[in-house]
Amino acid sequence: MEDIVEHSHHHTTAREDRIPIFQKFTYSIGALVNQMQAAAISAMVLVLNLGLGMDPALVGIIGTVPRLIDAFTDPLIGYASDNSHTRFGRRRPFIFIGALVSGLLFILLFQLHQENGNAFNFWYFLIIQCLFVVTFAFFAIPFIALGFEMTPDYHERTRLQGAGNSIGQIAWLIAPWLFTFMYSTKDLVQGVRLLAVFFGLFIMVGGVLPAIFNKEFFKHIPAPQKKNVFKDFFSGCGIAFQNGPFVKLCIITFLIFNGFMLASAFTSYVIFFYDFAGDYGKGGILLGWFGTASAAASFLIVIPLITWIGTKIGKRNTLLITIPISIVGYALKWLGYNPAHPYLLLVAAPFIAFGLGSIFTIVSSMLADVCDVDELQNGTRREGIFGAIYWWMIKLGQAAASLISGLLLNWTGFKESLHGNQTPHTLLYMRLCDIGIPIVASLIAIYFILTFDITEDKAYDIRKQLEARRGKS
Repeated sequence: MEDIVEHSHHHTTAREDRIPIFQKFTYSIGALVNQMQAAAISAMVLVLNLGLGMDPALVGIIGTVPRLIDAFTDPLIGYASDNSHTRFGRRRPFIFIGALVSGLLFILLFQLHQENGNAFNFWYFLIIQCLFVVTFAFFAIPFIALGFEMTPDYHERTRLQGAGNSIGQIAWLIAPWLFTFMYSTKDLVQGVRLLAVFFGLFIMVGGVLPAIFNKEFFKHIPAPQKKNVFKDFFSGCGIAFQNGPFVKLCIITFLIFNGFMLASAFTSYVIFFYDFAGDYGKGGILLGWFGTASAAASFLIVIPLITWIGTKIGKRNTLLITIPISIVGYALKWLGYNPAHPYLLLVAAPFIAFGLGSIFTIVSSMLADVCDVDELQNGTRREGIFGAIYWWMIKLGQAAASLISGLLLNWTGFKESLHGNQTPHTLLYMRLCDIGIPIVASLIAIYFILTFDITEDKAYDIRKQLEARRGKS
């Protein structure tokens, strides 16, 4: 294992490697679309349990099955994107079509009605969500791959991901207030139907912007000669899993992101039933402010700071600072959950933001460096495959988190029929899950961060070798 500190020379980004502001803006709108659908679904899916009275275990199944399907289709979409050489590029046709179709399906997804009964609503939501996650992947996977190739520069990659992740935080500024909006309509189910129309249209309009305006760095590379597509697909996936740095990034993200997702499934319940004894109105307001504080801190301070640090001391070292800060934030939630002073919870929000902020800024930038390593070793650009498998790991974890959270919620003894009269041990177990799971996952992730070995010097050396081989683009 290398020393914790990277002893690299600091390189300055050449002018020709800088991405124009308008390009960063349109890419960032695409990032906002990507984050918005995830944030909106996470908030709106509460209607299944709290609005329709569906069993938490069934809600867990709804969150699991589409992700498992999506996880297996993502690499296929990534492979197709890598090998689709059209006059519009490898990525942009997928992005354009995926945004339009998935936006329409998002609208249909939440057109739920209580009178249809839980059995019908369960199957309706499950089937439409399966279709949605696959069609949205036609947008998301090529879009992610596009971000990996928009610049060959080590530091500019961090700045691009920082810009996209920062704008993407707008989704998390809005999402915490969605429940409050739904509740204000006096009918959660009607409120979610209205929100679905708005977000579906945003996916359609915002999603096509990167397809229209962003440029592909490797648009004109020669199409590789493929003898057997089936064999080549599995060979590419196998090569990705044999790439040590890539596997470590997948594990790091799997632990940190899905630890957060598994725990956050309990956050709403702890706020509603521990802090406010079943008062959805007051609980929704605190939930909104907690999310707003997290997203505002990320947007204004955390992500710009992470981006700046990453360009000064290296990407791995940045993670070794930011992940421990997020652990402190999770620990502070134990003090923040206080029925007498519920808004103490807001103190933890900026600290927790360092975890996800660094994953989707620094790790995304590191993935672009991994794609260079793959080209050097194997002579092929596979951003689509790498991006797809990376998100495959995330979605597999999301599926497991959704299923496990539903089971754990039942294990805590939670019963919706008890409303604000949950038992003391139920409230205790919910808090332990909410706080303990992400702390343990983050501690394990730190070990894998320590073993990541693509330094700034190594990344620039790989770039020189690639440009000498194929000619500087």
